[in-house]
Amino acid sequence: MFSLLPYLLITTSLLSCFVIAQNNGTVKIGASLTAGDKVSSWLSPSGDFALGFQQLSDNNDFFLLAIWFNKLPEKTVAWYAESRNNPTPKGSRVELTADRGLLLTDPQNRELWNTDPIVTQVNFAIFNDSGNFVLVNSISEKIWESFKHPTDTLLPTQILEKGDVVFSMQSSTNFSRGRFQLSLLEDGNLVLNSINLPSEYTNENYYTSGTNIDANSSSPGKQLEFNESGSIYVLRENNEIFTLTGAEKASSADYYYRATLNFDGVFTKYTHPKNPTGDDSWSAVWSIPDDICIKSFVFRSSGACGYNRICRLNVDKRPVCECPRGFSLLDANDEYRGCKPNFLQSCGDTKSSAENVYAFQEIKDIDWPTGDYEVLQPSDTDKCKQTCLNDCMCAVAIFRNNTCWKKKLPLTNGRIDSNIEARAFIKVRKSDFPLENPSSSTSQTKNQNAIIVAGSVLLGTSLFVNLLLVGGISMGFFLIYKKKITRPQEDKDVSRFNLRCFSYDDLTSATDEFKEELGRGSFGIVYKGVLKDTNEQVAVKKLDRAFRDSEKEFKAEVNVIGHTHHKNLVRLLGFCEEGEQRLLVYEFMSNGTLAGFLFGDMKPSWNQRIQIALGVARGLSYLHEECNTQIIHCDIKPQNILLDEFYNARIADFGLAKLLMNQSRTNTAIRGTKGYVAPEWFSNMPITVKVDVYSFGVLLLDIEMGTEEKAVLVYWAYDCYTEGAIDALVENDMEAIHDLKNLERFLTVAIWCIQEDPSVRPTMKKVMLMLEGIVQVSVPPSPFMFGSNI
Repeated sequence: MFSLLPYLLITTSLLSCFVIAQNNGTVKIGASLTAGDKVSSWLSPSGDFALGFQQLSDNNDFFLLAIWFNKLPEKTVAWYAESRNNPTPKGSRVELTADRGLLLTDPQNRELWNTDPIVTQVNFAIFNDSGNFVLVNSISEKIWESFKHPTDTLLPTQILEKGDVVFSMQSSTNFSRGRFQLSLLEDGNLVLNSINLPSEYTNENYYTSGTNIDANSSSPGKQLEFNESGSIYVLRENNEIFTLTGAEKASSADYYYRATLNFDGVFTKYTHPKNPTGDDSWSAVWSIPDDICIKSFVFRSSGACGYNRICRLNVDKRPVCECPRGFSLLDANDEYRGCKPNFLQSCGDTKSSAENVYAFQEIKDIDWPTGDYEVLQPSDTDKCKQTCLNDCMCAVAIFRNNTCWKKKLPLTNGRIDSNIEARAFIKVRKSDFPLENPSSSTSQTKNQNAIIVAGSVLLGTSLFVNLLLVGGISMGFFLIYKKKITRPQEDKDVSRFNLRCFSYDDLTSATDEFKEELGRGSFGIVYKGVLKDTNEQVAVKKLDRAFRDSEKEFKAEVNVIGHTHHKNLVRLLGFCEEGEQRLLVYEFMSNGTLAGFLFGDMKPSWNQRIQIALGVARGLSYLHEECNTQIIHCDIKPQNILLDEFYNARIADFGLAKLLMNQSRTNTAIRGTKGYVAPEWFSNMPITVKVDVYSFGVLLLDIEMGTEEKAVLVYWAYDCYTEGAIDALVENDMEAIHDLKNLERFLTVAIWCIQEDPSVRPTMKKVMLMLEGIVQVSVPPSPFMFGSNI
């Protein structure tokens, strides 16, 4: 088994691959590779595949022994060794030996992994262009091959026999064996199911092929085959074929194929051009199941997403897992452990009534099918909420068809399902009713007890001794008080913010005296830096003078920013508040801004643009609706959307607009960026989250069309929409034109967002659901209240 340490994704900027001399993919006994050396891989004859050490992204000292698609920029992994110490440290070595086959050892020569059991001695190895690495004996028999020991991926010509298992990774960044498996059972049935880690308990199947003996009178399944034309099928014992997905129209001479059991449990077939142009990436062409959120129902586990979470599908039929409002991840390093409520739900006595303590978050079409402990029928919404409110065990009430289902924690199998027509009432603690801190209460009690003891001693002793005791106690309180007021404020702040407090000298050193400028924005200048103690790359934002006036307000807003955690937000690592200096330290985003990516020479692919738009929508929805303190960004534009190493969208500069408005004491101090600014900034209308919705609408048009002509963009887009000339918006982008359904939906959503009347604009939550196809998108009205300015 792997170590359960968190791993980072494999970088696209790998060590250059130098090839050990090979004859048609042949590897001789004694050949070896060392992690970190220039010679890092053995190649198949065509060079399509490589086997060796692939460097992990955040740390030059760790590697993965793997087989990957060598000619693709992203170096996608197709197989990896299940080492007991994965990733392997720099200096680890793999050698082809006669008696052990491939032998992986660490720098101290301790064995980490090998290809045993091997019946006869290895004579040589051959690395085929199919991606199969084969060990051969002296009479040319195959005695071990990577195709017979799959990990999470199958390749064309690979066969899955009865009893073989394909397993998922634990997460997108963790190569440990994960929660899902695909297997061909002994009865001939191909199934997908989940495992209750760290045990081997297998849950109910969430997909079955139906090729087992009992399900069909014809012959049962014998093996799963993935042929060269891209077809995946179950071959029966009588050689009949049960097709899962047919052959691809694209030739295997021009395209790579792979089928991967993703970390989220969806088994997907992908294609990729062998000679990519621009930003081509893997395209999903088929997957099972159709809806894992619903199909992965289990009785003795959490479901697809983890306990107390909600599952919904994105455009690629992959699950997106979220915590309900009022809940947060139990473990930030393992999101599938589930969510926990941000308050203590207790049946203890309280001085206030339930109405003063709790409120309900209402969500439509959400359900957790298990966990009912009481059903009330008939009922109505008011009765349903009231009975849950007054029941200390009730965490959620589901109301549907005049029936109320009361549920307790933990909640399982949570999903969005528009067919159920249900309303979920999630009980949350009101923000103005703070939890009593047990440690504070205990401390206070101890202090009170100490005073009582001291008083008792005073009353029972002589005057002289009393005077000495009074003096001593007074001196003690004085020293304690002095220690409190002289204790460095930074320590207290770091504890409260869960952030690191940097000195100005720390950041001056990290940035080499603010040498390399990454960009300038509405709030200050951003510099690239490297933290000296951890060698971590960071982005240091030096805020302008407008932020230097109020220490209290600065810390309050940094506190809010520091408590936001979402995969589509740039994470705040720390801050500096020293004299007049105000600096924020963020994680470094290696692929720069969306503006540079979108308007540069290499236009991103349509699929990349879709994923970026969805990422920004999710991040904004989180800021508006899921944070403890609602955050309005006020300056959404391509320059404030950063891209991480895998081109995932990450929103930057959130929370700073409110801070600057606090400093200037006006609600019109921030007007965003020309072209992206909502009309209400220029009137006496209140500034709400709908200003971000407007800016996102313009950004969405940017992403679709790749133009910076803001003055005419929204008018031209609406004209094309009304005239049915949607393809004119993307000119010769054939990838987008061939995906006309998504193109039209994204354009329609953008028009809803850029409505001049803010009350007509949807919320970001609804925008997100519309983009993902979960909520139907209706025909929008004209966005211009006073007609076109053109």
